[in-house]
Amino acid sequence: MPPSTRRAERPPAMVDVARLAEVSQKTVSRVVNGEPHVSPHVTERVLAAIEELNFRPNTAARALVTARTRVIGFVYTGSALFGPSSMSVGVERAARDAGYSVAVVHTPDGSPASVRAAFDDLIGRGVEGIVVSEPADNVRPSDLGVRGVPVLSLENNPGDAGDWIMVGADDRAAAREATAHLIGLGHRAVWHVAGPAGWATSQSRLLGWQDAHAAEGLVAPQVLRGDWSVGSGFDAGQVLASRTDVTAVLAGNDEMAIGAIHALELAGLAIPTDVSVIGIDDIPLAAYLSVPLTTVRQDFDAIAREGMSRLLDVIEGRPLASQRFAVPTELIVRDSAAAAHPDRVGRLAS
Repeated sequence: MPPSTRRAERPPAMVDVARLAEVSQKTVSRVVNGEPHVSPHVTERVLAAIEELNFRPNTAARALVTARTRVIGFVYTGSALFGPSSMSVGVERAARDAGYSVAVVHTPDGSPASVRAAFDDLIGRGVEGIVVSEPADNVRPSDLGVRGVPVLSLENNPGDAGDWIMVGADDRAAAREATAHLIGLGHRAVWHVAGPAGWATSQSRLLGWQDAHAAEGLVAPQVLRGDWSVGSGFDAGQVLASRTDVTAVLAGNDEMAIGAIHALELAGLAIPTDVSVIGIDDIPLAAYLSVPLTTVRQDFDAIAREGMSRLLDVIEGRPLASQRFAVPTELIVRDSAAAAHPDRVGRLAS
């Protein structure tokens, strides 16, 4: 193959961008690395040349020169649940918009050992920050030995945050509002299908559920546990269907609510005539069930956006607005919750 052909087929380099934009290679480097002191007019020329040539910076070479990788690590269980998967998309979008790439390490079991191994892996790659998705309660910041790398948790863990940034939904307020809504409809006890015991999200929602009962001088019934899945909600629903005193249920998420509804309906109970059910999350399916689900909407895009904004502030050396931030939730009233059935409420008093 002739030398000229080989040159024509090689990927475009920074020198080609500089030549086309009529600037120095140093100026191209400054634009690529987002450095200041480049005029808007020159930046526009360089970006136009990059687009025309389809230039892709060599990230390894750039890291050697700048001593920065511009990579953010993401510790993720790989969950297919709506909330975690939505936040993972938001994290990648925010990172990309800021000029960072994302390195993902999956920890399917979420155990302390697997999370520590994921952190060690990412720190070994030179990431500039780490995002943790839905960590278990027994994984503490102090246990992971992270030094010099900022960490964002996408869960508003009420426990010791150490120096981690904590951004998540106000889960306690979400469960409190949903439970109060049911109590306001005349239900004297709201049963709760909670998430796994090892999750801060589960604990916060359980506390909100208890808060609402206590505020009205009511005794909260026994907690049932699920694992966020439809199947676990179905199992809990079978337990609830076997009782004659259940009039209202708060599920820890929409998937478990859907499973519980299916079990209750199979037992011959009508939703919401016999039993009212509320979920949390507002997954897309919630509005299109045979009985549209009343639920608490979480803004997963806002959680990812607010969290990444704070993480990037720390990475870039900007002042941190706040280490903790709770994203508000919204009760979405549909058709699965109604006034308590007088016959079933009467059984509660007997």
